[in-house]
Amino acid sequence: MTTARSEPEPAGPGGAPKRGFAVIRAALKAMPTAPGVYRMLDAKGRPLYVGKAKNLKNRVTAYGKAVGLPIRILRMIDQTRAIEIVTTHTEVEALLLEANLIKRLKPRYNIILRDDKSFPFIEINSDHAWPQLNKHRGARVAGRSYFGPFASAGAVNQTLNTLQRAFPLRTCTDAEFQARTRPCLQYQIKRCSAPCVAKIGADAYGRLVREARQFLAGRNSQVQAALARRMQAASDALDFETAALYRDRLAAMAQIQARQGINVAGLAEADILAAHQQAGQTCVQVFFFRAGHNYGNRAHFPSHARDQPAAEVLAAFISQFYDARKPPRTVLLSHPIDNQDLVAEALSVRAGRRVRLHAPRRGPKRELIQRAAENAAEALARRLGESTAQARLLDGVAKLFDLDARPERIEVYDNSHIGGAQAIGGMIVAGPDGLTKSAYRKFNIKSDDIRPGDDYGMLREVLTRRFTRLLKEHPEREDPGRWPDLVLIDGGTGQLGVAEAVLHELGVRDVALAAIAKGPDRNAGRERFFRPGRPPFTLAERDPVLYYLQRLRDEAHRFAIGGHRTRRAKNLTRSPLDEIRGIGSRRKKALLHRFGSAKGVAEAGLKDLASVDGISKTVARRVYDFFRDGT
Repeated sequence: MTTARSEPEPAGPGGAPKRGFAVIRAALKAMPTAPGVYRMLDAKGRPLYVGKAKNLKNRVTAYGKAVGLPIRILRMIDQTRAIEIVTTHTEVEALLLEANLIKRLKPRYNIILRDDKSFPFIEINSDHAWPQLNKHRGARVAGRSYFGPFASAGAVNQTLNTLQRAFPLRTCTDAEFQARTRPCLQYQIKRCSAPCVAKIGADAYGRLVREARQFLAGRNSQVQAALARRMQAASDALDFETAALYRDRLAAMAQIQARQGINVAGLAEADILAAHQQAGQTCVQVFFFRAGHNYGNRAHFPSHARDQPAAEVLAAFISQFYDARKPPRTVLLSHPIDNQDLVAEALSVRAGRRVRLHAPRRGPKRELIQRAAENAAEALARRLGESTAQARLLDGVAKLFDLDARPERIEVYDNSHIGGAQAIGGMIVAGPDGLTKSAYRKFNIKSDDIRPGDDYGMLREVLTRRFTRLLKEHPEREDPGRWPDLVLIDGGTGQLGVAEAVLHELGVRDVALAAIAKGPDRNAGRERFFRPGRPPFTLAERDPVLYYLQRLRDEAHRFAIGGHRTRRAKNLTRSPLDEIRGIGSRRKKALLHRFGSAKGVAEAGLKDLASVDGISKTVARRVYDFFRDGT
């Protein structure tokens, strides 16, 4: 794999379009005919577009002719000031690299999968003598069994709740397991077999683990047949209590299958991807089928130009969706895509086995596609309805605060503390798509000059840090989505004055400021609004814009309080031992077990400290000196 960059000499007068085409012509002089990935860059080196090609020179040549190119592509060429290329050995490598770069760089003119969240799995953790059943999200650990993915936390929680009735395995942590002296509530409601207090033997528990694995792997009939035989045997032996336990386990398995079961021949492991377009937007609905179970579905809304067809959006979606996750053996599509065999080969390389892409025309598999397409249409209709309502609210906010246009980014600030301790500043962000939780920020108040409970000082620090960083990273406002159109402060005249002073000191003149304060008796619905240079005002109690601003204020308050509580909880559990160099969790545990508390460690003698397992004489001296002179 090799890289190269081409950039022409600065062009003379003549306008951006001519210069964009000049960049392409200059790049073509040294452009190889090998497969690879090309990047169009603007004047600041930011990626405009990432594409792949079997033959880089042939592909980039197509951009050098204005005839027949869409307006969107012409606009991209107008802004192009450099082209970077990365050559690869094969077209498949180029396709994989393209998907990775698009996800990482998010170029403006590419189709972007923005809501690409991780999916939860069911994990059977065999690291312990008594394996644990739980929900897992994130990187996999070798030696553990994973089943999924599930479309949402709700889907996996629902399955886990029922699964515990069918296979009563422990869900507690290893520390909780070790500390138990009597069965917990899970045992009382028949969702755990209580191995912690020897209510079940190792062999019987191991059989439960094997049966759970078999059931989750799709071997339902074998597990159910074995349980049915044991139920019948217990009934024949007049052990009706045991027979009833088997009956309840079988009923729980039947409940899971009734909710998740599908009966499509040859479809043991598949994802169903259906795209629906309306009003220039696309929804891609993804259904997960694993081991004959339906593990739920999730709607995705890729960002793309309004004129891009569904098949093109779906092709880009597939590459990015499976960039960081293992694809199943079969992916069923609502639309045939270009280079379908190439995409299937790339997915096979990623999975380490053959992956098949198929757009069925008829039969049971087509019915699954139609069901997914119906869900996509419904999800997109809801989103469009929400977007319309959100647009009306933002228009109302623009009118209320005299903004030039509908705000694309609103930042709301609030502080939280108790008597000034563990003070946190919170910032939430809202815009046309609702709350943008990935843009939320917490600010630990750091200044020693702020007196406890000084809300003005805390707000000054938060706003200074926030806008100083904005000015440093985006001084020319080249990315409008980073800069707020409106800053809303939870407070009154004083808080507004602080915000105004901070922005004035930093030279920020074009960000609208407002504050929202609860009215008399702090009743919601009687809020007063404050603007620089204007008297306070209120809105009618049933004004939708008032409700919207209340929700933003309450969300900022919730977020700031959550950050404060987290910080306070950490401080409550901190120990002086955490501050001693060389004292990790294991040595800390050994010391606390020996002396009972941090105070007991502080009062211990040097010889007593050195007698603790894992504590050498050097470490003992360090602990001893720390509690005598604070070093």
